[in-house]
Amino acid sequence: MDFGNKNPDEIIHEFQKKMAKKAPSPVLIIGLIVLFILLKGLFYTVQKDEVGMVLRFGKSVRTASPGLHFKIPLGIEKVFPVKVTHIYKEEFGFRTRSAGVKTIYNRKAYDEESLMLTGDLNVMDIEWTVQFQINDPFNALFKIRNLVKTLRDVSESVMRKVIGDYTFDEVLTKRIEINDLVQLKMQETLKSYETGIKIVTVKLQDVNPPDPVKPAFNEVNEAKQEREKMINQAWEVYNQKIPQARGEAQKIIKEAEGYALERVNKALGDANRFDLLRSEYALAKEITLQRLYLENMSDVLKRAGKKYITDPDEKGILPLLRLDGDLTK
Repeated sequence: MDFGNKNPDEIIHEFQKKMAKKAPSPVLIIGLIVLFILLKGLFYTVQKDEVGMVLRFGKSVRTASPGLHFKIPLGIEKVFPVKVTHIYKEEFGFRTRSAGVKTIYNRKAYDEESLMLTGDLNVMDIEWTVQFQINDPFNALFKIRNLVKTLRDVSESVMRKVIGDYTFDEVLTKRIEINDLVQLKMQETLKSYETGIKIVTVKLQDVNPPDPVKPAFNEVNEAKQEREKMINQAWEVYNQKIPQARGEAQKIIKEAEGYALERVNKALGDANRFDLLRSEYALAKEITLQRLYLENMSDVLKRAGKKYITDPDEKGILPLLRLDGDLTK
């Protein structure tokens, strides 16, 4: 293009005239648009944690695995991706505001879902979580109108029923048992509804009495702890005293049994001795009598202490008895 000495307005005008001559026709533009739409609708991608449910005129015809796939465009076939490996989580009685190293929870009142009545007619504020996966994409997409709401309604209903079968103290001490039971019953109910959901875990997060009765509840707990302390102390004394008393009783019994055995043996010995003496007496009466007399006198004299022997034939003045010294000399 030769601009020469033309002013800018003339240059722009000539350029517009040339471009107008080379402009594409509307048919070509429409054709290009249609071609772009067709090419865009021919292919679709399924992510690695998904499966694609392919519908043709609203009827499920196949399931697509992760990767690039072909489908019939112009709305004849539609693809609905479903995350089947992702684990979803629903929270009851609280909400997570932000997750991280230090998770922040939003603990405003969720009384409509957390307040429950136990089997012994106590009210508890219960927080729990449910983790689940989608194991049947077709049922999850087309047989349940609102999947999450259905899950929450079932979870709350089952939890209330299970908590109603436990006492207040049992709810505090049997969390694992309650978790397993709620998970089992939820899975049975969701399966009967054909939701296509698999429950991964149910976990009680926090179990407390409602805020208005917490002071009274703490006082009751303190009283129970004091009662347990006194019972344990009583058992401690019992475990000390009872074995000691039993030991002393056994000692007395053994001593009595030993004494009885000693007396019996001594009596038997005396009886045997008497029988022997009687036999000897029958053989030699005088000698036996003299021996018995001497033995008995020997025993008597041992216990008599000091002994004074005088001559019965003494006719004179009484012998002087020395009382100021050792009489044995």
